[in-house]
Amino acid sequence: MKITFLGTGTSQGVPVITCKCKTCRSTDERDKRLRTSLLIQDKQTNIIIDAGPDFRQQVLRSGIRHLDGILITHGHKDHVGGLDDVRAFNYTQRKAMNVYAGNFTFPDLQREFYYAFEQDKYPGVPEINLVEVNGKKFSINQLEIQSILTEHSNTPTLAYRLGKLTYITDTKRISEEEFEKIKGTEYLIINALRKEPHFSHFNLEEALAMIERIAPKKAYLTHISHLMGTHEEVSKELPENVVMAYDGLSFDL
Repeated sequence: MKITFLGTGTSQGVPVITCKCKTCRSTDERDKRLRTSLLIQDKQTNIIIDAGPDFRQQVLRSGIRHLDGILITHGHKDHVGGLDDVRAFNYTQRKAMNVYAGNFTFPDLQREFYYAFEQDKYPGVPEINLVEVNGKKFSINQLEIQSILTEHSNTPTLAYRLGKLTYITDTKRISEEEFEKIKGTEYLIINALRKEPHFSHFNLEEALAMIERIAPKKAYLTHISHLMGTHEEVSKELPENVVMAYDGLSFDL
């Protein structure tokens, strides 16, 4: 299984175009982050977690030609804003795209992309098949996936586990019941927004504490705000088994 970070950034903070901080002025490509998204590939199966506003650009620069499904963590715009562009896959694959999410996310998607769910659809609108996976196990082709309910302040969100890998983003709390589904994870991807505390995301200290509790072989930080600091500087502060992820980074399981 190959894991590729299509995006590791967030909409949090000052827009880059107006910001004079060290991160936004950095010439290091690792500091140029599109909105958070992950590509999972196994044999003939391609799955993406979250399709934010940069979805089209991420797909094009990654050369993805086939997509078997999209896993959605929650309905915030920076994680679903690009779903309109599944229509390209509808056209080439000649079928609706299966979009897996918690049913708490369905109203967000049906409101944002209302035209895709109308009874009398305009020709050419995106074809989306919503599949409810609240805390459930499910499969896409040969890949078995466990969804995990977490808390993003007052917004529920889903984490996902695929064998040795667990992916957690936009999370502030995990119940003990749901934490049981994470135990034994060997490769962890987890959100770390910035160093300062935030009401709905793990900050760096909280992410590192969760990593220590889960004790994976390797952990990757994602959903990183420019307020975190530069890749070079922050990487020097991290434990040996923790990596600050960047767009385009990939690894094999």
